[in-house]
Amino acid sequence: MSELLVDFIISLDGYASAEGWPGYWGLEGPEYVSWRDASPEAEHTILMGATTYRLMAEFAAASDDPSFASLTELPKVVFSSTLREPVAWARTRVVREDPVEEVRAMKADGASLRTIGSLTLCRSLLEAGLVDRFRVVVFPVITGKTGRERIYDEYPDVALELLESRTFDGRLQLLDYRPTVLTGPPGTQPSQA
Repeated sequence: MSELLVDFIISLDGYASAEGWPGYWGLEGPEYVSWRDASPEAEHTILMGATTYRLMAEFAAASDDPSFASLTELPKVVFSSTLREPVAWARTRVVREDPVEEVRAMKADGASLRTIGSLTLCRSLLEAGLVDRFRVVVFPVITGKTGRERIYDEYPDVALELLESRTFDGRLQLLDYRPTVLTGPPGTQPSQA
């Protein structure tokens, strides 16, 4: 079944990263790592923008972490007007056309897709109504002074139907939702007759 999963890891205050903090805020425990590495979405094609691609490709080249080795083996699509093929990270295809139209075509062909980071790309795919699942793993830190990349800034209003929740290592919270982009506050929506 074709599916697009937007997948974020965030601080409690909604940041994707924080200056001076290690990856996963230094809190990735064995239960979370085991789930992440065995996740059924591991077989999805990975979608990302150029900034995320550059960061992740650099990490993959320098890391001996097995999760980067398995990520290298997955098909990846990077949407960029600046990158040119061939790119260094194996199994990566560069798409210069409109991401929304490309993802719509990929879904029509039955592709299972998943994002990594790429806040602008995720926002445009959500606004276009292409996102089937919106999954967030919340890390128990507040990075108000050092936080970078607020995830939800400039997002549309979205209603979220909870599909699954889970706690990892007694501290990380997974929240998996089905999103519905709203045209206004609840109660002002046109009826779906």
